[in-house]
Amino acid sequence: MKIYKIKGFLIDALFPKFCLNCGKEGDYLCSDCLSLIDVLEYSSCLKLAKLNGVFFAVSYEDKIIKKLIRQFKYKPFVRDLAKTLASLIITHFYLLNNIRFLLSGEPVLMPVPLDRKKIKMRGFNQSEEIAKQLSQVLKIPLARQGLITIKETQSQTELSKKQRKENIKNAFACKNIEEIKNKKILLIDDVFTTGATLEECAKVLKSAGAKEVWGITVAREP
Repeated sequence: MKIYKIKGFLIDALFPKFCLNCGKEGDYLCSDCLSLIDVLEYSSCLKLAKLNGVFFAVSYEDKIIKKLIRQFKYKPFVRDLAKTLASLIITHFYLLNNIRFLLSGEPVLMPVPLDRKKIKMRGFNQSEEIAKQLSQVLKIPLARQGLITIKETQSQTELSKKQRKENIKNAFACKNIEEIKNKKILLIDDVFTTGATLEECAKVLKSAGAKEVWGITVAREP
């Protein structure tokens, strides 16, 4: 434990962190800038065709959120931002006084998977990193390989709603059925836009026997 602390101290000393919003030294998001983020205090749950519902903690229109997510997903890929982004989700549910929703019904956390090409380019799956943090804090089991990609897809960013659905169609499959059958799945992603990816994942999970599938994302893009 002491060695771990010394190692962390040396890394921080040699490679200090700076707030991605204001530049203050100490962390990737200082407490002052964190306080400026408007975490939703009302229920954000949206019902979709395949999903039981989707929750999001903040709006992607928030300039600070946009900065954080872009630095998380694009070069230089600040992987440690997963902790901050996961904390926004937890804060949202505490503000709703509904943390019980996450903990009840034998839940299993499951990240939206990435294809191998994207993982190789980025070095990690951003949704999995957020899910790991949620699992550690909330003590909810994490099924990393419950859902896998079976084909490469284009980035959804520049596609229309119709193109997104077609792009992601038949892109996923379930691997470990026992982790899914009769379970309440908390499907984790970073940003909700049209819901095409989450809906495709939910379709596959329910076909494999999932009892419920709920999408949980950091932000919603209008």
